[in-house]
Amino acid sequence: MRRRAKVIGVVTKGSLVEGVEMKLAPDHSVEDVKAGKFVVIEGEKNEFFSMITDIRLDATSSDILVHPPDGDGLMKDVLKGTSTYATVSLRPMLMLRKGQRSSAELRPVKSVPVHFSRVREAEEEDVGRVFGSEEMGTKYFQIGTPLDMETPVCLNLDRFIERSNGIFGKTGTGKTFLTRLVLSGLIRQGKAVTLVFDMHNEYGYSAMKESSEGARGFVKGLKQLFGNKVALFSLDPDSTRARGVNPDHEVYISYDQVQVEDVAILQDELRLNPTAIESAYLLYTIYRRQWLRYLLSKDGEEVKELAEQIGAHKESLAALHRKLKRFEHFPFMVHALRGGDAIDRIMECIDRGVHIVLEFGRQTSMLAYLLVANIIARRIHEKYVEKSERYFATQRPEDEPRQLVLVLEEAHKFLNPLAAKQTAFGQIAREMRKYYVSLLVIDQRPSGIDEEVMSQIGTKIVALLNDERDIQAVLTGVSNASGLRSVLASLDSKQQVLVLGHAVPMPVVVRTRDYDERFYREVTGRPEVLPEELEKEIAVLYGERG
Repeated sequence: MRRRAKVIGVVTKGSLVEGVEMKLAPDHSVEDVKAGKFVVIEGEKNEFFSMITDIRLDATSSDILVHPPDGDGLMKDVLKGTSTYATVSLRPMLMLRKGQRSSAELRPVKSVPVHFSRVREAEEEDVGRVFGSEEMGTKYFQIGTPLDMETPVCLNLDRFIERSNGIFGKTGTGKTFLTRLVLSGLIRQGKAVTLVFDMHNEYGYSAMKESSEGARGFVKGLKQLFGNKVALFSLDPDSTRARGVNPDHEVYISYDQVQVEDVAILQDELRLNPTAIESAYLLYTIYRRQWLRYLLSKDGEEVKELAEQIGAHKESLAALHRKLKRFEHFPFMVHALRGGDAIDRIMECIDRGVHIVLEFGRQTSMLAYLLVANIIARRIHEKYVEKSERYFATQRPEDEPRQLVLVLEEAHKFLNPLAAKQTAFGQIAREMRKYYVSLLVIDQRPSGIDEEVMSQIGTKIVALLNDERDIQAVLTGVSNASGLRSVLASLDSKQQVLVLGHAVPMPVVVRTRDYDERFYREVTGRPEVLPEELEKEIAVLYGERG
């Protein structure tokens, strides 16, 4: 027999625009009410699925507040619920006609419940009706549970891959773990192929586990969990092997693969002025693909002579030459490619449905990350445009490209207002999967991302943010932003996120799944552990660093 849900209060007033208010039941402690909690309002004809956005203490008379019953427990009990009470602000998000159980019948809220409608705690059936469950098909993947509940909340992966998405939160809130959860769902359900630009070597093999108690430990990477479904590419194969891991492919970039646009996005990092970039375009006009190799082959005096030959500003070309000399210190930069073009190897993996983690090893400078990620993304996007145009022309199923998700850390470096107009990432974000490529951006500074790009982010998974500009950025274009602002401010610093957007029917606060042995078993179906020798090698490596 179904347990009757606990009634926590009744609706007293409200509006469609501002939401409704509930008077908390006298037998329910206000300290048990949490911002972000999922509740259901039982109207006369509809059920309203709602979120708690604010909590306020009220009294029928200001005299009571002037002379509070300090220390008098009996008087507190007498006043509670009548003269003193709590008012809870609710935001109805979805409505369903009473008696209907199908999630297909869920509708946006276009009315309000009648006065004194009961408000009850959400039940497992309510969560399942709104967010679906993994038992309903491969399009659903559990990301966590609602506040004070153990019922799974699922992302709709079919809708998730339809647009670019973002994972945001200040440093230390577990964005990397969130990303691993989402990527595990995409790999397990086979909804898209992913390419991770792994700046800090945290996605392929073992990474340090974050712990509030300070205890060290390790968690598995995607290659360990999914084996041959994931290929490990490395820009620094020596570093990868030093951790006891053999990369599937080594990545090298030739000087001839660098275009002026790839240097243009490095203006801030290299402190180049616009005239230097204009000089680069003059070089490209004459020397085409060999422009960079030709420039770096010159010494100081030869650069000045070259500037005279091409009509460039001498000091600007000299500054460009001096700054780009830093490229020669990158071991992955070569004059002739070794073992073929890495982008061709990446495309072969993508065509086979193999997911890719590109490790940067010890090459963790922002300059290296910006350069390599932009070159690879630009080339892949070009190839995907070709493949997509061919499919549009032939309309043959075998020509349809696989959906690709590019996973990008430090996204504001690529997607700030200036860079978004120059990088392939900005173009991909604006195209909304037109050419079968979308982004999953991870960032602690969403306010640094171009507003137009943020408007194209379909699903946002937001951990704790403190900066008001960052909060404003993630809530831009979201209805009831003021209510969600208070919910964001109340999140715990670990394992609590606000999920909103295209892949969920309504915003919801969830406690994210633990990324542990239980998760490994559930996501792969096999209870593996790290080989003992590899565990020891990794422990020694991190011990030396510590």
